[in-house]
This record gives sequence, structure tokens and C-alpha cells, in this order.
Amino acid sequence: MGDRSSGIQPGEPHQLDRGPDGAAVRVSVPATSANLGPGFDTLGLAVELRDELTLRITTGGLVVNPYVGDGGSGVALDETNLVVRAARRAFDATGGQPAGLQLSYRSHIPHSRGLGSSSAAICAGVAAALAVRGADPAGELALDLAAEIEGHPDNVAPCLLGGATIAFSDGRATRAVRLEPAEQLEPVLFVPTVRTSTSAARAALPEMVPHRDAAFAAGRAALLVAALTSRPELLFAATEDRLHQPFRLPAVPISAALFEALRSVGVPAVLSGSGPTVLALCRDGDEADRAVRIAGDVTPAGAVTVLRPGLASQGVLTTDVLPDDGAPHGAPGAAA
Repeated sequence: MGDRSSGIQPGEPHQLDRGPDGAAVRVSVPATSANLGPGFDTLGLAVELRDELTLRITTGGLVVNPYVGDGGSGVALDETNLVVRAARRAFDATGGQPAGLQLSYRSHIPHSRGLGSSSAAICAGVAAALAVRGADPAGELALDLAAEIEGHPDNVAPCLLGGATIAFSDGRATRAVRLEPAEQLEPVLFVPTVRTSTSAARAALPEMVPHRDAAFAAGRAALLVAALTSRPELLFAATEDRLHQPFRLPAVPISAALFEALRSVGVPAVLSGSGPTVLALCRDGDEADRAVRIAGDVTPAGAVTVLRPGLASQGVLTTDVLPDDGAPHGAPGAAA
């Protein structure tokens, strides 16, 4: 465990062709689950379900190719595109805009499901722009920029760093501590077909909570750090929450049914981010199998997709791309 706020160690940032035309990078970024129960707006976990961006500097103009994959429907292909806006912000922070950009995006993270799809898009844009400029694609600047764009750091930190993270602000910058999750953890994602809005889910939260509930949450969040890393047998108790889940779950009945059914038999289930996805932090394969069976018993056929992606030990990954044919060139540079 260590403070990764000052950049990814060891070694130098992955250096790419910095010429004005043809310099290109491919990055992949993982899906993330934020909060994990009591760790509201601070704890996050990366899982091995990835989006991929190829960014190329050109002689002029902007080209955003149509998205490939399940998550690309209806995405803007102009300057309002979230990946473009994130890349523009990173270019501004590192010397100004290039003459032109071409972007291609493979989208596999479900949108509006509580799995950090917007954070993945932001981190991809920021990381690609920084990598093309020869800067660390997952260091202090990347974390600061991504958190600024997203508005909160709990998804962008694990997306950049991998593993589990504790994200916070020191009053000047966003910082994050990376944790190594226990090897036996098997995350199971129950992804409903319905979508939720993060802003609507935040609006459902009370402005104040009783002191006893705040103290309860602080204790459980501290316990969760130990449970995630070295004491997974404590995960059920550690994922109890009084800050956000009781207020968000009633708005999504299918998520509430999944959550209650899983926790009623001792499975450490939480709402992933603002939902509607429910994450089961299973402690072995048998518990994961049991969670899947339980979900099948309480949800209608076709209403929920079950994913068992595994933990993402690495966050953003970068690969330089040949300017002539777009084929990968060289070894990936891991952000961990």
C-alpha cells in the first residue's frame, strides 16, 4: 500500500513520438466501482472490463470515428464528446492544442450503470493526451485533471491506478492511495437493463445525517480498508452503509431486490457507485456461484446481465502506435 498521488513509480513516463503529425497512442482503461458501501466519494475498485482509445495527432481538424462496442450508442462525435473535452483539457495543461486530432474508441463499459463509464472516458482522454506529450499518463497531473472534469475522484483514481484506492483532496490537489485487494476476491457485477443518473441519485441524498450514522460510516469505511486488503472475512460487516444506499436503492426496485436477497444470505453486496449495478464482493468462487444463483431467483429473465470480470491490478495502459498503419508498436506501459 502506498501514496500514489505524485505519479506512477518506478521508472520514467512512457515516451512516444512527439512530432506534430502522426504521433499516436492507444490507451485502455478499466471499469470501476465507487463507494463500496460506506466509502462514499472516496473508495473505489477497478475491475477488468476495459474501454480502449486510440488518439492520433493530425495536421488539422477533429475526427471522432463512430464508437465500436455496446456502450457507444448515441455518443457525440464532435467537440462536445467527453473524451475530446478531457484530451483538450490535458493538452491545455501541457503546452496547448495540437493542429488536429483523430480519435477511435472501443466502448465495452455499460453506460449509466454505476461502473464508471464517464470516468473511463475522461481518464482515457487525459491519459492519451499526456502520453503523446511525453508526460506520465497516470500521475499527479492526470489525477488532478480527471477529478476536476468528473467532479469527484472515487472512480477516476482506481481507473488510473488500478486495484483499490482511497481518494481525497489535501486542499490543493486530488490525491490517492492505492491498495492491493486480497487475491481471493471475486467481484460479481449484476447489471440491470435500466439506467440511472448520477445527478438524480445525488439529489436523493439528505443534506445532513445524524452524528451516530456518520460515526457508523466512518468506522465501517476504516474496517473496509482492512477487509479489502487482508481480512476478506470481514467484508460483510465492512460494507454496511448508512450514508447513501438507504436513500438510493428505493428508486431502483430491481437493484434493491438484488441487494436485499444477496445480503440476507451473507453475501457482501453493495450498490456500485450510484447504481443501478449491484456489486458482490465475493470471497471465493463458491460464494460467487451462489450469488449468481440467488440473483437468478429474484430477477426476471433478461433483466440483469451478470459479469465476472476479475480485479484489475493495473489501471490505464498505454501503447504507442505506428503513424503509418495504426498497428501497435512496442510494449504496453502500465500505470501501476
